[in-house]
Amino acid sequence: MLGLPKSTELKKQLPKNAIYIKFNMSTAAKEKFDADVKRIVIVNEISPTTTTVPKGELVEAIFVLLVSLKRENFNVKNIELIPKLIHQNMLLILEYEGKAKLSLYHTQLLQTEWKPTEAWTLTLKGLNLDTVWENVIRKIADHEELEIWSEELSPDENIAKILRIEKLKKDIEHLGKKARKELQHRKKFELVQAINGLRKELEGNL
Repeated sequence: MLGLPKSTELKKQLPKNAIYIKFNMSTAAKEKFDADVKRIVIVNEISPTTTTVPKGELVEAIFVLLVSLKRENFNVKNIELIPKLIHQNMLLILEYEGKAKLSLYHTQLLQTEWKPTEAWTLTLKGLNLDTVWENVIRKIADHEELEIWSEELSPDENIAKILRIEKLKKDIEHLGKKARKELQHRKKFELVQAINGLRKELEGNL
């Protein structure tokens, strides 16, 4: 999948029961997980044995998992359990009815937008698996192509900056809707002032 080399391809199902046991899930928690996830399959292993990319100091392999979903509006907490199952670098393809989003866990669950499944590709960019993995993180965290990723910042710092920008945009949009509906002049003015403050902060982060 993702246009990755054929040498990386696997087809190994990951039983949901392994997650139930690992996290000692109650019957109710199992039912919630099962309501979101149909099946999990390891579809690629990116490692020195399957590619020409050498291992890094931190990353020895990257596994790509296809997570078939039962619904589009899944519970994020259920998906977060999958990359926590084993201590490996995991890229998740979350698929539902012919469309997919890419996801991984790095300080929190990062997700892209939905696209047709076949539209997603992944290029292995980097001199070793450390830099390949960092570029995967960048691809998902900066899926809006803000082009603000800085080599001077750590992945954690870059992600925090991107998430802050996304939140500022959402807050500006939300307050803008409130301001347009507000009839009282004083409250409308206060909302506009708040929006201006957020826009100023947003400009400082771009």
